[in-house]
Amino acid sequence: MTVQDVKPHLTRAHVLELLRGMIRIRRFEETCVELYGQEKIRGFMHLYDGEEAVAVGISAALAPTDRVVATYREHGQALARGLSMESALAEMFGKATGCAGGRGGSMHFFDAETNLYGGNAIVGGGLPLAAGLALGDRMQGHPHITACFFGDGALAEGEFHETMNLAALWGLPVLFVCENNLYAMGTAVARVQANPDFAARAATYGMPAEAVDGMDVVAVEAAARRAVGAMRATPGPYFLECRTYRFRAHSMFDSQQYRTRDEVKEWREKGPIVRFQGWAMEAGLVHEADVEAIEAEVAKQIANATAAAEQAPWEPVEDLLRHTVADTRPAPPEPPAPDETVETTYREACKQAITEALLTDERVFLMGEDIGAYGGCYAVTKGLLAEFGPERIRDTPLSEAAFTGAGIGAAMVGMRPIVEIMTVNFSMLALDQILNTAATVRHMSGGQFGAPVVIRMATGAGRQLAAQHSHSLEGWYAHIPGLRVLAPATLEDARGMLLSALKEPDPVLIFEHVMLYNMAGQLARNAGAVEIDRAAVRRAGRDVTLVAYGYSLWKALEAAEALAAEGIEAEVIDLRVLRPLDDETIMASVARTRRAVVVDEGWRSGALAAEVAARIMEQVFWTLDAPVGRVCTAEVPIPYPKHLEEAALPQVADIVAAARAAVGRG
Repeated sequence: MTVQDVKPHLTRAHVLELLRGMIRIRRFEETCVELYGQEKIRGFMHLYDGEEAVAVGISAALAPTDRVVATYREHGQALARGLSMESALAEMFGKATGCAGGRGGSMHFFDAETNLYGGNAIVGGGLPLAAGLALGDRMQGHPHITACFFGDGALAEGEFHETMNLAALWGLPVLFVCENNLYAMGTAVARVQANPDFAARAATYGMPAEAVDGMDVVAVEAAARRAVGAMRATPGPYFLECRTYRFRAHSMFDSQQYRTRDEVKEWREKGPIVRFQGWAMEAGLVHEADVEAIEAEVAKQIANATAAAEQAPWEPVEDLLRHTVADTRPAPPEPPAPDETVETTYREACKQAITEALLTDERVFLMGEDIGAYGGCYAVTKGLLAEFGPERIRDTPLSEAAFTGAGIGAAMVGMRPIVEIMTVNFSMLALDQILNTAATVRHMSGGQFGAPVVIRMATGAGRQLAAQHSHSLEGWYAHIPGLRVLAPATLEDARGMLLSALKEPDPVLIFEHVMLYNMAGQLARNAGAVEIDRAAVRRAGRDVTLVAYGYSLWKALEAAEALAAEGIEAEVIDLRVLRPLDDETIMASVARTRRAVVVDEGWRSGALAAEVAARIMEQVFWTLDAPVGRVCTAEVPIPYPKHLEEAALPQVADIVAAARAAVGRG
């Protein structure tokens, strides 16, 4: 951008372009209201009517290669970026020809061609993603800017503050665009914001910030050009508060009891189209015939788009599961030829995998709390900062949502992030980003975008860390379509699963049990990537199948030894991969032994063990000689006292007792 480009050039051509952009959005929205009344569009629909100057003004300052993250009120941003009417309206209908294949609907427009990275239905949920897109671009040397649109309600969300801090700290080129339309759903800003001066609040994070009249498209464009010019000269974040107003309800279900008709009427009289068109005609830049021509052009576009959407095909029901995960995955790695083994630990095996990944793939980087100078809570990353530097070993603020979302965003633009969350209990603070973005973006975008991020976290109990640091929640994540969930229990898997996960096209979660980090054993010097599709038979047997994973695997193996002394030969299955479960290996074993006991450190109610037991009952019921047994954690938050902690968790004696009962010796 040259110096003269910092200000808008209000030539006749540009004025017509701005006016056309706003009218195009307005007429699209009006058509959507009609079609909603005819029940051709369903679900939530949030209209942009009244805010057109923001989308058009901001878009005028962006390059085609810049990226956009929007909110659930994203029709304006999408159309301003150049999305076709046909693609937009077909998406509203839920048709296969929509910009996201009909899988996103009104709140989730995605379009790779225009670098639109989706509308986000979670208030503030797109902010961490935008930071990640900018981080990925910066690390790859791309000069792009990411514009992130959000409403005034987002300023009350933790993800806003976490992301602002992270963006300022790392100098990320994110243009934060706050569309302050005075109401978060039906709650007025004045009633819920202690400090309604949003630009001043943003400035406290150490970034340029300004407020602009969001009903004036020229003022918005001028501010956007100032911001973009400054960001291209010196990359870093910039905050714009666009003070605007929505003329219609929050959504089609909103009766608008929170404001008066007179208030809406007053704002309509100074709306962005009325205001700009009036000024342009008075200045002689636009004539009545021009407006008529624009209206006729837009009306034709809408008529064509409506007809196309009506006739467009629905995605076949047979394709229901399509785009949940990538259509293709890398082939399983070839196991290396046997090599000499060395004594090592589970902790060191994890570190070796991270080190190898960093050395062999420049796209890989690691980030999380205290993973750099401190060396990681469990010392897995000790020494990596000195070896690889702060650009690739990124200590983050204590902001799980922001840095997890940033990892997801960076993955979407070509990086291969490893995000470390210190403990599984802390992952609840990032659940929105994992569930609502990482796991869904491929599906909602109709396969246009994937999030190949790897998220590691410590899990489990046994160290007297009490309830908030000791739970096993991996079963929760194994419930979520779109994720691959791994639980390495052996040294080979601790090293190899991470290397394989980094080749996956979809998000992978790796759960490392805290009681395994000190486990020592022999590991081949040339140990490498392992397949991450199948369970493993860790001990052969004929009388009962013990199914376990993580630290519980070793308890199951110990129980099998004790059972063998009694003449009961137990086969031990290491699940390894919690999603997707390897039914084939489990069922083949149970069909042979005719009995099963599932061991799970999750709580018994709704545990992963319940899912495994249900699948056994569904698939091999007629081979069973006894009910499927379960050994799980007691229904209690993990206690601090050692004797109570041990009583709460599955123990070897519990597994032995359950196996005895299964074979009729209980």
